[in-house]
Amino acid sequence: MAAVVRTQNRTRLAPPRPKSHLVTSITTERALVSARYERPGTLRLRRLVRIYSLEEGRITKFDLFEGDRVARDQTLMRLEDDLLRAELDKARASRDQADLELERLMSLIERRAASNAELAQARTALAIADAELRLLQTRLTYTRIQAPFAGIIIERLVEPGDFVTKNTHLLTLADPASMLAEVSVSELVLPHVAVGDPVRIRIDALGDRDFDGNILRIHPTLSEVNRQAKVEMRFKQIPDGARAGQFIRATLVTAAVPRLLIPFSALRQDREGQFVWLIDSDDTAAKCRVQSGLRIADRIEILQGLEPGDKVITRGFLGLDSGTKVTLIDSDGIDSDGIDSDGIDNGGIGRDRIDDDGHRKIE
Repeated sequence: MAAVVRTQNRTRLAPPRPKSHLVTSITTERALVSARYERPGTLRLRRLVRIYSLEEGRITKFDLFEGDRVARDQTLMRLEDDLLRAELDKARASRDQADLELERLMSLIERRAASNAELAQARTALAIADAELRLLQTRLTYTRIQAPFAGIIIERLVEPGDFVTKNTHLLTLADPASMLAEVSVSELVLPHVAVGDPVRIRIDALGDRDFDGNILRIHPTLSEVNRQAKVEMRFKQIPDGARAGQFIRATLVTAAVPRLLIPFSALRQDREGQFVWLIDSDDTAAKCRVQSGLRIADRIEILQGLEPGDKVITRGFLGLDSGTKVTLIDSDGIDSDGIDSDGIDNGGIGRDRIDDDGHRKIE
């Protein structure tokens, strides 16, 4: 504000006094803080098997549908097996014939009426017949498709009467008891969580109720795109109405450790990286490079660059530069001495407010 100076002959305006840059700040300190970290994710089934055909043939029986429960070893589907059974009967007959031929040659050997070469050939023929019989018996079992475990049919991809070739995807079976929640967690959070840690899981489709769980598995590798790793969580008790594919929100609570936190708005970014503005001992601004860590609500952890007791500028960044003289005001816009920005003692009544970019607002 320019001062009015009156002389004997004329009135003139005195040049305005230079005004220092108005800022607000906080003094850093370390405190024990536990972070609550909420991540979106999805419910999925850990135990799921896609069942494929191992033989070709026409489907003669398949009366199960999506949602049907099945028991372990229950027959799910049958393929036409008439041709295989005929081949199996033929193989049995060939095996019996080879067995009789071996017995005949063994009796001839005792009378020296057959050679050892003929005997070896008969034994080889019997072994081949046995192998052919076992092969057809195994192939016949493939025409009856059984459940490898108790579960629920979640996909039905063929119908009775369809002809399927080998390695055709027929159906998908899942174990509902294997349901878990899966989220992606930042590399900054991973050091603070461990297998067995408790979590709270909310399924949006089931309302605002939280369900207890714990961390089951932390995947060992991170995505190169977002630097996050998959974390699997299991329920203490799977809630009614939970279905694979539902959207969930998981809350992880990290252990309370000493952290140096500043307001998130105080952290700045330029081409060289992250930094904050400090107030030096001579009340000038100084740029300080930092490395940030976890964001906790409206604050962020500083891993490197700051020490307890540093004064970090939190508002008044517009026009701020290294070496700029600053005046510290409190969050309501009054400096510590109750003096407004023009040096007029107003007893703490006048307010010289500052917005986030250092603009003054006189009240």
